[in-house]
Amino acid sequence: SIASADMDLNQLEAFLTAQTKKQGGITPDQAAVIAKFWKNHRTQIHESLVSQSRWDHGLKNMSWRVDLKSQLRHIDQINTPVAIVEMELGKNGQ
Repeated sequence: SIASADMDLNQLEAFLTAQTKKQGGITPDQAAVIAKFWKNHRTQIHESLVSQSRWDHGLKNMSWRVDLKSQLRHIDQINTPVAIVEMELGKNGQ
């Protein structure tokens, strides 16, 4: 929750306080350790999450076709072309 919300120090403190008050939650000592870890590693954690969620710019394969509508409710829409495009994305080196 802390990492996905990229909490600042005020949000972190409020979140950890709520977690210590929750039944079955964390202890104040655990909250202090988590807070210290987050303060020291927030930037690296955020960069790691962003890099894992980013797509590479690689088009592995692309194919397309044009279909014609042959049956519709309105006669003026018959034989209207419809393009269908299929794209396959891939990571660099794959």
